Amino acid sequence: MSEKAQIILDGKTYEFPVVMGSEGEKAIDISKLRDASGYITLDLGYKNTGATMSAITFLDGEEGILQYRGYPIDQLAEKATFLEVAYLLLFGDLPNRKQLDEFEGNIRYHSLVHEDMKHFFEFFPSNAHPMGILSAMINSLSTFYPKSQDPNRPQRDIERTIFRLIAKMPTLAAISYKNNLGHPYMYPNNKLSYVDNFLHMMFGLPTEDYEVDPVVSDALNKLLILHADHEQNCSASTVRMVGSSQANLYSAVSAGIAALWGPLHGGANQEVIEMLETIRNDGGDIQKWVDKAKDKNDPFRLFGFGHRVYKNFDPRARSSSAAAMRCSARWV
Repeated sequence: MSEKAQIILDGKTYEFPVVMGSEGEKAIDISKLRDASGYITLDLGYKNTGATMSAITFLDGEEGILQYRGYPIDQLAEKATFLEVAYLLLFGDLPNRKQLDEFEGNIRYHSLVHEDMKHFFEFFPSNAHPMGILSAMINSLSTFYPKSQDPNRPQRDIERTIFRLIAKMPTLAAISYKNNLGHPYMYPNNKLSYVDNFLHMMFGLPTEDYEVDPVVSDALNKLLILHADHEQNCSASTVRMVGSSQANLYSAVSAGIAALWGPLHGGANQEVIEMLETIRNDGGDIQKWVDKAKDKNDPFRLFGFGHRVYKNFDPRARSSSAAAMRCSARWV
């Protein structure tokens, strides 16, 4: 007999099934609570609510565990490429050599963006935030690929939309960055790996050859893997919410980028960098700024300490810290 949970409301007892997750975690399925009792649940911040059944990512904040399809995140960060992990997240298993070659070939094939999109960038202010530009440009892809708006298209067309999104994301992100600097855009170089191509488009110039630093490339590959998925966080939940209306994938991901932009989500990285630059420009007196943060009357805040989910240890920190130290050693 399957396990049941009981809820007593207004003197009546209601039973709801207990469901088991992929790692043995338990949840109470209350999807019929309102129909049965007229009650709904209130969960501020969705801290105790599972919105879907998924085998993609397992996260245990108390124990500091993050797994993709059962693989510990540190193992993937050390041994895999970002596209191998992308394949794993999409299709459930790590690819063999043939599958990976085909997958990488599909990504390379779609790395260019339509030339007409250049006109959009011309009208953004030079100081426009790259996240705002990127969100708008990803959304605009749906107008260049109108078949993506058909929710009933064949599976091969759905996969083509996925390939295009993965392929064009670094191209559009790099153009957004170049637009901010006032630099000319760099076309993709499909002889390079996914990560190296992104670095080439971000930091290369038409006037000279750009040589990718392997240490930086390895660090970026690890960072992309570490942040490829994080269960039902703010941006992922936003994408699912928009997608539930059968909106096209580009529009849904564009909304997710807007959610990621916020300082309590992905934008926290920007807050940390700006804080560190402020401390450095002030002379680098760390103790002074720690004291300011402890002063309740001082508006200064220390960013980058603590996490909404991880209460013990962020499992991504070990790989990212090691990669950052290797990069720092190159320039000291």
